[in-house]
Amino acid sequence: MSRKKLEPYDLQDVTVLNAGSEGKCFARHEEKVLILDYAVPGDVVDLHIYSRRKKFNLAAIKRIVQPSSDRVDTFCEHFGTCGGCKWQQMSYAAQLRYKQQQVQDAFERIGKFPFPTIKNIIGADETKYYRNKLEYNFTNEKWIDNPAEKAAMTATELAGLGYHVPGRYDKVFDVNTCYLQDDLQNKIRNAIRDFAKEKEFVFFDLYKQEGFLRSVFFRSNLNGEWMVIIVFGRDEEEKRNELLDFIKNNFPQITSLNYVINPKLNDTIFDLEVKCYFGNDHLIENLYELKFKIGPKSFFQTNTKQTLKLYAKTLEFAGLSGNETVYDLYTGVGTIANFVAKKSKEVIGIENVEEAIRDAKINSQINGIQNTKFFAGDMKNMLTDDFISEHGKPDVVITDPPRAGMHEDVVLKLLEMKPSRIVYVSCNPGTQARDIALMQKVYDVKEVQPVDMFPHTHHVENITLLELKTVA
Repeated sequence: MSRKKLEPYDLQDVTVLNAGSEGKCFARHEEKVLILDYAVPGDVVDLHIYSRRKKFNLAAIKRIVQPSSDRVDTFCEHFGTCGGCKWQQMSYAAQLRYKQQQVQDAFERIGKFPFPTIKNIIGADETKYYRNKLEYNFTNEKWIDNPAEKAAMTATELAGLGYHVPGRYDKVFDVNTCYLQDDLQNKIRNAIRDFAKEKEFVFFDLYKQEGFLRSVFFRSNLNGEWMVIIVFGRDEEEKRNELLDFIKNNFPQITSLNYVINPKLNDTIFDLEVKCYFGNDHLIENLYELKFKIGPKSFFQTNTKQTLKLYAKTLEFAGLSGNETVYDLYTGVGTIANFVAKKSKEVIGIENVEEAIRDAKINSQINGIQNTKFFAGDMKNMLTDDFISEHGKPDVVITDPPRAGMHEDVVLKLLEMKPSRIVYVSCNPGTQARDIALMQKVYDVKEVQPVDMFPHTHHVENITLLELKTVA
């Protein structure tokens, strides 16, 4: 027997109650949870319920009857089409409140372990133009809301350079201004797009996965130097050089101009050669007195100024005296490892990406740091008894895993090693709480410090200090 389809319906004068994960807001009607985008807690709204589920309904705002006191005007023309900056309709003070609440909720509902009062979230001084890296995609058929308008456009007019429409791998909307990276990036990107249109270069067909111009990456440092990487879907040397020469000759701020030929069916460039066309093949970023080499494929925190605050707090929580052996798990390019080396006897960094480990070693070399060692391999396979015997039992472990958190085998190995302190840095308080719950019989949670790395989004970074329980 087929299930009867539940028809959509409308509601009036619904009060938005809370904000949470994935940038969503929540309301209730007759004990049913309503999930909606682009709302602010405190809004009174008329809603259209467009999808009815067993435990919740999905809703869209039809009209704001009374705006929340936390609602502000949005600043980006692409708001609502772009999947980023989904909280820009919310005051920054409110954003920080709800990010702090995310950490509180994760520790209470997922972790269910004792923890101290969470420290006030460390906010960003700059809420626009804070990123040091962005990527855009070329498209031969940019996203247009109005089908009639689209039908009247020429092929050149349809070509665009921008971000994917959320949930659509084959649709990209043209970006005029993005407020995430210094405005120079907008000027360079728009100039590249307009020059390519003028020359009638073939923009990428995202559905057929073919075309000449595929994507472009931008990286910048605090010194105002820029790296640009153009990804071509096929190699047409004359056109390729014409575009690269245009970029080089018009933007002296670019000190590293690179290109990649990617004819594959996926966008990743990590398995492809990046060729330097002009300048250096890297940027140098300064974090306090340290220098870090950043290549086209390097992982590096994308909000440099907030990273300084994040690492300073991580070092504080580690409580190092200079006599400790420190393990830095998921070390990436060794930023945290090199940052804490000055206060450590020795730092052992482990990361599964070999190229990142090569960068980590270089970063130690260029800073004259001699008490670090770096190893590449799967974390759960690297932390063996033989490895620990050779390099010493850690006094302190700093761990900064990806969003999925630590593998359970890694958590169990930490419980076996019993370092006196564990500093857990996480971009996902939910998986962080899950992992800490597995350690609560052996460790006490002593400090919890959220840090906002990404204003106008729901994402929050969180640092937690765990200390080994004392035996009575």
